[in-house]
Amino acid sequence: MKILELLEHPRAGFAGVFLACAGLLGFAYYAQYVMYLDPCPMCYLQRFAFMVMALFALIGLIHGARGAMRWVWTAGVGLGSVWGAVTAIRHIWIQNLPPDQVPDCGGGFEYNMQMFGLGEALRSAFAGSGDCAEISWSFLGLSMPWWTLIWYVALTVFLIVAVARVNKQ
Repeated sequence: MKILELLEHPRAGFAGVFLACAGLLGFAYYAQYVMYLDPCPMCYLQRFAFMVMALFALIGLIHGARGAMRWVWTAGVGLGSVWGAVTAIRHIWIQNLPPDQVPDCGGGFEYNMQMFGLGEALRSAFAGSGDCAEISWSFLGLSMPWWTLIWYVALTVFLIVAVARVNKQ
């Protein structure tokens, strides 16, 4: 089977998104446990977005729907992507605040989950903290939230194009 023929298969777009999200999550854990870059609360939210995207992509891959149901799984990936993109944009904004306007450091995401529950942990994570303003890693001049934003957009566009292309056949 030629590679172009493989890309025309309905499951190819979901497989690509799933593998990319798995690789990105793998890098996030590598950065945390090997490079010793502790994630801030907003980093956890961005990881969660990739997990949601990977989950819906995996369901789409396994289900292999050829009809309108394929768009349901694509919408699930899109919702995860929107969650992640909004969080990444907020994270970038916090990283670019003047030092005197950076939010105070609070408890970490795990601490807030244990002490206050999921709702408060999510609210405080999205509000950001001083930890979120710190740039401890960059590649080609872009911090990690910039790269996650690029990946959210690229993977969503890729999947929409892949699913729409299959619909035309």
